[in-house]
Amino acid sequence: MDLQLATVDNPFNSAEWALSEMLNQPDMLTKAQEELNRVVGIHMLVQESHIPHLPYIKACVRESLRLHPAAPFNLPHVSCADAIVAGYFIPEGSSVLLSRLDLGRNPKVWENPFRFDPKRHLNGPANEHVDLGEHELRFISFSTGRRGCPGGTLGTNITVMLLARLLQGFTWSMPPKVDEIDLTEQAQSLFKLNALYAHAKPRLPAAVYLI
Repeated sequence: MDLQLATVDNPFNSAEWALSEMLNQPDMLTKAQEELNRVVGIHMLVQESHIPHLPYIKACVRESLRLHPAAPFNLPHVSCADAIVAGYFIPEGSSVLLSRLDLGRNPKVWENPFRFDPKRHLNGPANEHVDLGEHELRFISFSTGRRGCPGGTLGTNITVMLLARLLQGFTWSMPPKVDEIDLTEQAQSLFKLNALYAHAKPRLPAAVYLI
């Protein structure tokens, strides 16, 4: 069950949230598809080797990980010694939980924290380097340090590939009589309460889908 959650449910959850948010801001869909057209083209499907050259799509995934974590808290840990963190005394033997929600949506760290804005993750003059990990723990994606998730790189690559192929392969639009995608969260898991429902029209030559 844990393996299924980590390797299937979490990447699907992040990609679904990203696509849902992007449908509510269609200019993001256009920008992502322009990046795919420029880097990959329309005569082949996006491959893992393209990921380093897709900074905007990686920024969309990173923003999804920040704003829509798969669970409210990180895995529990127990302090092995007395410690002071940010002015708080933590006695030895205390159970420690980190809030993914409070970190990723902290207004002291993130401007307009409830707005889905991939541009906040694009750094440098060329906007090329987008690290899907968060080593400064401004939000939690796969944790960090010795106890960090060993599958972090695999998980992020799966998520980027899934989102990229959905965006490359289809033109997405709202269903009839729907003005905005519902972004309600489940109370416990923070997955979407209602699955994404949208129209998808193939946008590549038919032969590409058979590769």
